[in-house]
Amino acid sequence: MRQDYMSVSDLTRRIKRLIDQDSILQNVWLRAEISNFKQHSRGHMYFTLKDDKSRLNTVMFAGNNRFLTFRPENGMSVFVRGDISVYEPQGQYQLYVKEMQPDGIGNLYLAYEELKKKLEIAGYFSREHKKDIPLMPKSIAVVTSPTGAAVRDIITTIERRYPITKITLLPVLVQGPNAPSSIARAIQQANIANTFDVMIVGRGGGSLEELWAFNEKIVADAIFHSVIPIISAVGHETDITISDFVADLRAPTPTAAAELAVPDIQEIKKKILDLKRRLINGMDRKKEIQYDQLRYLMKSYAFRYPRQLLEQKEQELDRVVETLTKEMMLKINRQSDVLQQYTSRLKRVHPENRVIEERKRIDQYRELLIKSMKQFLFNKERNYSVLLSKLDVLSPLNMMNRGYSLVYNENDQLVKKVKDAKVDTNITIRVQDGRLNCKVQNSTFEELSYGKWSGKNE
Repeated sequence: MRQDYMSVSDLTRRIKRLIDQDSILQNVWLRAEISNFKQHSRGHMYFTLKDDKSRLNTVMFAGNNRFLTFRPENGMSVFVRGDISVYEPQGQYQLYVKEMQPDGIGNLYLAYEELKKKLEIAGYFSREHKKDIPLMPKSIAVVTSPTGAAVRDIITTIERRYPITKITLLPVLVQGPNAPSSIARAIQQANIANTFDVMIVGRGGGSLEELWAFNEKIVADAIFHSVIPIISAVGHETDITISDFVADLRAPTPTAAAELAVPDIQEIKKKILDLKRRLINGMDRKKEIQYDQLRYLMKSYAFRYPRQLLEQKEQELDRVVETLTKEMMLKINRQSDVLQQYTSRLKRVHPENRVIEERKRIDQYRELLIKSMKQFLFNKERNYSVLLSKLDVLSPLNMMNRGYSLVYNENDQLVKKVKDAKVDTNITIRVQDGRLNCKVQNSTFEELSYGKWSGKNE
């Protein structure tokens, strides 16, 4: 029996992992018909998606289906987006729906999501590209339909809140096949005119198809490349278009866009009056403080008796000058003493004096050295004479002068004994005035005994 088996749970878990890692099966879009629809008491929806050949178990949790604008029913054709995964307890794969729309507008949502993702990657929605809306614009361009309720709301709100600003209507088509190019062209013309501080682009509410012009790339490009800050005001608060993401500021409604574009002049007047009142109060407080200081100074001794005060100050000045002079003289004297001390020390340790002293020392050492050398030479010469006398006494040459001679054998060795010179060998006898070359004919050995010689022939 094989031991490398798998349990059903292990196999199901492995299949689930493989499906979850497949990017094609994640965030998938499907068009199908609903059947076996059932909504749980907790809000979750369970149903089957089918076509004429296949069926797929599907679940849409309450956290996702609470955003639906319609109620799904059996037989309804829908367009859904979700993830494929495996429900492990039953070992079956199913679709977990994240978004659902009726089939009639499914293609529009697909195009919407695709363009949104593309523009987001390109940086169209980045915060760093957003321009600030001016606080008090002098001129506002309104890009919308001239016949809709949106333009009336915008103009009415601006005139009520900030009547001093100039409003220019740039009429455009807001729905239909020609609407995107009409909106984009108006935005470009407003930038070419270069007379507007801010621009409101939008329309009133409507269905997805009616708002679709603001989901086109040509409009997104025009908004993104606009030099003039743009406020997007498309539809109602729940309607979100591509233009809302690209614009510098999104308003939930056209009326809200007008409120965001201009300040309330009544509030500005209130702020001005408040600032004016605060400024007046501040100036009054400052004036009172200055008056108090002036009154204090007028009561002071300096104002009442300026001459006496001046004379007192003159007297104090004389005293201070005298004290300063004394202190300066004391300071100068102390510094002079210190300078004199340094001068004396400098003279003592001046390099020239040191050189003279060292030269004297060198001369003393030289005389001492010469004296020592003379004594040394004298001692050496005396010792030499003594040694020379001793050497002269012991010198063989002097012995020759007294009648002695030196005998050398054939090897130039001094003959001290009879055996050093053998018979029939040549010898050399050195005398006082030269050398005698002789030949040994015979030899006699003699012993000295008590002053006498005893001889023996060889």
